[in-house]
Amino acid sequence: MPNAPWVICRWHITEEEIKVAVVTAFNKLVTERAGANVASRSCASTSASCASEEIAANARLVRQTLCDTAELEREKASLGQELAVLVEMTQNCIAENARIAQDQGEYQKRYNGLVERYEKAKARFDEVMEAIAERSAKGERLAGFIRTLEAQTEPVAEFDERFWGTMVDYVTVGVDGGMTVVFRDGTDILV
Repeated sequence: MPNAPWVICRWHITEEEIKVAVVTAFNKLVTERAGANVASRSCASTSASCASEEIAANARLVRQTLCDTAELEREKASLGQELAVLVEMTQNCIAENARIAQDQGEYQKRYNGLVERYEKAKARFDEVMEAIAERSAKGERLAGFIRTLEAQTEPVAEFDERFWGTMVDYVTVGVDGGMTVVFRDGTDILV
């Protein structure tokens, strides 16, 4: 596949170019939002800090919406109770088989049914736990994004690794060599 776009690389992007793109994208994001706020007169403070406030407010809304685990926590509690009941039912099934003579085919069928139900519930429990962990981690990343943004009162003059870690999710390089910086709040800026 010599003509496949994911095989051919025509650009060599340096670390410095990525750093410049990140700084440019952040400043562009802040200035574009600041210009919109000044035009609408929706913010009484300076335009740069107004933009930061708006971005932080949007990030808080994104965090609240996408990182909410309340429904998952309820499902986790329900599944935990179901698992406990299934364990008890399985133990009772085994104990009954040990003290009462019964058809072993019927016993095995009942036991296998309980084990199958347990395994299904446990698999869903594990999925829910993983989803809670993912949402919580995303929430922490967005919280760091918001804290950094609120602390940033002026445009960024130079790249800072801490800034990268708290503000930027990833950078993509297009086929034309243009870079898109995607921030942790989901905003993307083409540089």
